Amino acid sequence: MCPRHLSTRGTRAHAVAETTETERDLEETTVTEPTEPVLALRGVTAELGSVTVLRGIDLTVRRGEVVALLGVNGSGKSTTVRTLIGQVPVTAGEIELFGTPRRRFRDWRRVGYVPQRTTAAGGVPATVAEVVSSGRLSRTRFRPPRRADREAVRHALELVGMADRAGDCVDALSGGQHQRVLIARALAAEPELLLMDEPMAGVDLASQEALAETLRAQVERGVTVLLVLHELGPLAPLIDRAVVLREGRVLHEGPPGTAHVQGLDHDHDHVHPHAPVGAEIRTGLLS
Repeated sequence: MCPRHLSTRGTRAHAVAETTETERDLEETTVTEPTEPVLALRGVTAELGSVTVLRGIDLTVRRGEVVALLGVNGSGKSTTVRTLIGQVPVTAGEIELFGTPRRRFRDWRRVGYVPQRTTAAGGVPATVAEVVSSGRLSRTRFRPPRRADREAVRHALELVGMADRAGDCVDALSGGQHQRVLIARALAAEPELLLMDEPMAGVDLASQEALAETLRAQVERGVTVLLVLHELGPLAPLIDRAVVLREGRVLHEGPPGTAHVQGLDHDHDHVHPHAPVGAEIRTGLLS
């Protein structure tokens, strides 16, 4: 039996009104709904030797955010980052990366890590391009490099302004240039999350500005960034949120303009004050 023919003018107008209202609701939902967490620490406690360094850290960084960890020496900034990549064991609490518990997380190509600056390449002779190429290992899994890998290395070097030094030995570089190589190595993997441990420390102003420009390009690409800083400096315009640590706890969290950190030690020596004497801290270009 065919349906009875009805006048559709009123029905169509009502449907259009409902559709418009639905689209408006969807737009409002899109604007107000928070983005998914890229990393999360919940009640994280960590020790170095017999010293408790982190005491119940809670921190969430969502997709596309740029978050700075601030605090005086020994506050737990670098240890927080190192727990994320598994260099420091967690004694309590839990860590998630891209919604997966860190102990089960295996997709490390999504994560780029820039350690604290060093002045040597771990005693291994290597060119700038070779060091940056090592950043592709999480993707190549030791297969011979392909055209896409070489292109990613070339592009990473261009981003940090070091393409003209690709064939040079890393031992011939200045401190600022070493830092650019470390960042290029992390960028070569084309990560979604970038973890940076004091990228501006001990670097001259020209290199600081170059690094800030490099980071700006990554932020525009949608990369999520968590970085350890002693002061915001040239990176201040890029920071969405500042988290201030003190004695292994979150003291303050909010917009960078509200992060008042008193007594910062700007003569940081890049050796974690909680590390036991003789403990290995892997921060070299090839580590």
